[in-house]
Amino acid sequence: MSRNKRISVIVKILFWVVLIVFFGWSYTNDMFLPIYEETGAFFKLLGEHLLLVLISGSLAILTSVPLGIFLTRPRFRKAEFFAVNVANLGQTIPSLAILALAMGFMGIGIQAALVALFAYSVLPILQNTIAGINSVDDDTKDAACGMGLTNTQILWRIELPNAAYSIIAGIRTAIVMNIGTAALAYLIGGGGFGVWIFTGIQLFDNAYLISGAVPVSLLAIAVDYLFRGLQYVLVPKGLRLARQAVS
Repeated sequence: MSRNKRISVIVKILFWVVLIVFFGWSYTNDMFLPIYEETGAFFKLLGEHLLLVLISGSLAILTSVPLGIFLTRPRFRKAEFFAVNVANLGQTIPSLAILALAMGFMGIGIQAALVALFAYSVLPILQNTIAGINSVDDDTKDAACGMGLTNTQILWRIELPNAAYSIIAGIRTAIVMNIGTAALAYLIGGGGFGVWIFTGIQLFDNAYLISGAVPVSLLAIAVDYLFRGLQYVLVPKGLRLARQAVS
């Protein structure tokens, strides 16, 4: 086993040890009591949080991936700098400021939260889509062209399969960040687990704070593993093996 793999194994073991100790402490000190006593409210907040992430994340994917493909076409490459820097505004502006701006234009409610989360999610997907397609070897595309494939066929059969790992990685990063940022939607009336998190902060009640924060963390971890699984399924086997050999 290489040194990097040994370090990775040790880090994973430490993570699970810390997680088990934390859950044990939280359970013995009744930190999850609000979940047991207010089950209906818990599932309501879970539904609101998932709705925020699902809608804003889906809109970001449906916007960023086609836009990334569009910007990698030779005739539109000059627009890449402008488009990426516009998308970059969603990352450079603090998330609270984005929420405040969205609230200023759209008022308080879920619509403003969705706009803010969408803006916050665009850049990672867009950049990874562009980087993934641009990383495809020119010789491979030339060979496909020599075999008689059209530009559209090269895109679907060569470029996108080879860029799948990078694109999914960008989507995974954006959605995981989105899950955490969605907790702030409470501040502009968007609902979600931020209701319990900020209630716990305001009342100095760790039970509400942990009952809101832990589900957000678990949801982010679950989504991260879900997209890792999608990477395994969608990325061609040869590319997976090549990446594993490099790592």
